Amino acid sequence: MRDDDIPQYVEDGVADIGIVGENVLLEKNKQVKTIDRLGFGKCRLSIAFPKEKKYKSVKDLNGLRIATTYSTILSKYLKEQKVKAEIHEISGSVEIAPGIGLADAICDLVSSGSTLLSNGLKEVEVILKSEAVLVASKKLSKEKTELLNKLLFRIKALRSAKSNKYILLNAPNNKLDAICKVLLPE
Repeated sequence: MRDDDIPQYVEDGVADIGIVGENVLLEKNKQVKTIDRLGFGKCRLSIAFPKEKKYKSVKDLNGLRIATTYSTILSKYLKEQKVKAEIHEISGSVEIAPGIGLADAICDLVSSGSTLLSNGLKEVEVILKSEAVLVASKKLSKEKTELLNKLLFRIKALRSAKSNKYILLNAPNNKLDAICKVLLPE
């Protein structure tokens, strides 16, 4: 299914849990519980400006046209910053909007920044740092909540195990103390 649909399916109870980008979850603004941040799929939602234009602060966005797929998050951010800008909601290829005259700036997801650079843009404001999150319906039964808790236990155990190493070797008993000193220094 499309990631944009996951929050709605979980809210409606079609799915009990889901994994979705935090950016999508906030944009869709559905009534679900965020259970855990999963530590992968990291990116940021940023405002980008043409490289050749000067940019000093968020106030420079006043009166400009900003193209985005994330109009809800962007609107909230601009309101908090007391900036009045015109938002053009588009889907896909947001980074080309300034180049074709549709907008003066963009608000889009950035991971490496290479797409911005290749389109003559520079990242000027980070609005949101996002990653994959595990969400659940607010209407989970007791039995399903128990299953979810078992899943969370396994996820946390996996995270914990990442910093450990399992070593198997044949060694004489009289050398165990020396081996432990090498493997587990004080």
